Amino acid sequence: MSRLRVNGFAISIDGYGAGPGQSLEHPLGVGGVALHEWAFATRTFRQMFGQDGGSTGVDDDFAKRGFDNIGAWILGRNMFGPVRGPWPDESWKGWWGANPPYHVPVFVLTHHPRASIEMEGGTTFHFVTDGIHAALERAKQAAQGKDVRLGGGVATIRQYLNAGLIDEMHLAIAPNLLGRGEALLAGIDLAALGYRCTEHVGTPNAMHVVLTRQAENSPTSTE
Repeated sequence: MSRLRVNGFAISIDGYGAGPGQSLEHPLGVGGVALHEWAFATRTFRQMFGQDGGSTGVDDDFAKRGFDNIGAWILGRNMFGPVRGPWPDESWKGWWGANPPYHVPVFVLTHHPRASIEMEGGTTFHFVTDGIHAALERAKQAAQGKDVRLGGGVATIRQYLNAGLIDEMHLAIAPNLLGRGEALLAGIDLAALGYRCTEHVGTPNAMHVVLTRQAENSPTSTE
């Protein structure tokens, strides 16, 4: 059965998943890049962008696991780009260039319709205007039995968490303080939603924590 997973989502010690002031110059918000340093040097990350080398070990293991058995992705609009409001034109096609690192269908949540964009390497961006449940249903259909990875950003993950739709979430807690930005878990009672810590391991770069939603708390459908 297809599951909805969050993998490799980095947060600061004080709980922020992105810094303030996201822009073309600061796609992760001011200071947000520091949260992802655990991943940048890994072999998996470097291979994603056609680079050689990279570290192995625990950080790389978690990075690699995030791509295992993934048949589709869901992204919030902020993860796709800094453009706000109605699409002014068709020029923005994501942060990643002509060959994004997804290589499967990607469903982008937005309030503004846009035609799908077929990219190199098997990635096609589809724009979903009728909410998180519709996006998940379409992503599961596209995944054909494989899992769906929820890429973020913070607001999108919070919506899916509050709806009880995320089956497993891997957080990489970076040894950094942001002080302000977008708080991932503020006001969300994970225990009441049925999440339990099923794995945790520390490295010099991050504390990796896996939270799994117990079967008795899982929704029976996406309606």
